[in-house]
Amino acid sequence: MYIAYSALRTTTKNGTSQIKNKQLQHRLAAYQATCQKYSKEIAAIQKYLPGWMPMFEAKG
Repeated sequence: MYIAYSALRTTTKNGTSQIKNKQLQHRLAAYQATCQKYSKEIAAIQKYLPGWMPMFEAKG
């Protein structure tokens, strides 16, 4: 999830980081909520596929 999160961020002139646009911000929030909701299922899958995470599509 960190890779998806960091790929959406950009650094502003004052050195802070922000999401590139609102639509991506909403997609990221939905992705995070879904991962949290299905955390038990994700953990069960990761027993057999270490490091596996659901795909995040940043198309927009």
